[in-house]
Amino acid sequence: MKELLYYQDAMLREFDATITRTGTDTDGRKYVVLSNTAFYPTGGGQPHDTGTLNHIPVVDVEKVDDEIRHYIACDTSTLTGLVHGKLNWQRRFDHMQQHAGQHILTAAFVELFDAQTVSFHLGSEQVTIDIAVDSLTDEQLVAAEARANDIILENRPIETKWITEKELANFNLRKEVAVTGDIRLVIIPDYDYNGCGGTHPSSTGQVNVIKILGTEKMKGNVRVSFVCGQRVLTELAMRKTVLADVARQLSVPEIEAANALTKLLATQKTTEKALVAAKEELLNFEAKALASSTDLIITASFSQRTVQELQKLARFIVAERTDVTVLLVSQNEDKLQFVAARGAHVETSMKDIAAHVLPFINGKGGGSEQMVQGGGECIISPAKLLVAMQETIC
Repeated sequence: MKELLYYQDAMLREFDATITRTGTDTDGRKYVVLSNTAFYPTGGGQPHDTGTLNHIPVVDVEKVDDEIRHYIACDTSTLTGLVHGKLNWQRRFDHMQQHAGQHILTAAFVELFDAQTVSFHLGSEQVTIDIAVDSLTDEQLVAAEARANDIILENRPIETKWITEKELANFNLRKEVAVTGDIRLVIIPDYDYNGCGGTHPSSTGQVNVIKILGTEKMKGNVRVSFVCGQRVLTELAMRKTVLADVARQLSVPEIEAANALTKLLATQKTTEKALVAAKEELLNFEAKALASSTDLIITASFSQRTVQELQKLARFIVAERTDVTVLLVSQNEDKLQFVAARGAHVETSMKDIAAHVLPFINGKGGGSEQMVQGGGECIISPAKLLVAMQETIC
């Protein structure tokens, strides 16, 4: 492991090596094994490198047993003998920034609050660490971020050192290591000592900056999301675009967007309450008008009315008129919906009405002897549906 090129020089972008073996895994993926490699395989929370071998794309890199397999997107017969490898450096350096940033931020939480990181994930957009605490305050997050960025600004060296298990006692490790044999330490002097097999830049300054984005509860821990380096600029650009768009739509300067949005939402809630009240008044007016009929079967057809609105109308009418049956239909785009209700002095079962008319609209419904509701396809007119509903009563 010590002799691998990505450990000898994490900043190496291109290299030459010899093909020692080719193969196909159980999933049918083609791979090659090299005499040495600068391609980092997936492991320790850090994703694999990509790049090319003789201009042929390397799409995945995995360590299987004692060999590192480079999966390629074509037949392995095109690769023989000496090959030239070239890393996708933008991807590799991004991973190095994020991984080193994780070490720095994790150490800040330990130093300031004795809060250990129990897991780490380097995603394509954000990085997360799970902190073994019940909660973190905003003040703690600000303090940890500030301490991490101080370490970055100091541009401390990031060193690596191979040691044996016997030598572990000579180092104040942030946490116990899980490996045996040769152990690789990643060291930020006088700040963080940690066993790690990932790749990192040579100094903290190359991480550039760390920004915490948010937290959430996760299985008894607190998950902290953050970004480092170029990802901070990407995140800032995205948020700037969104904020500018919101400010433009609100016709206010960006700095006033939050207050303007708060006022707008408050106004919207007031308007929604007034609209609900107006709808209730309208329903009551319509119900009174329908209940004033002298007929024993009251029917009405509507457009774009919800089942809930039809039910309110029906309940009001049968409360006013205990001797009537109410049949209401609404056409909503390509659907027909209906409600049937009876007054207290009517014996006809509303379930019978639903059972009779649902086949006409390929519909489904339910309810009680006193009130039913249903809906289906708009394959007959609302008027014909009302006629079918009356057939059971007559």
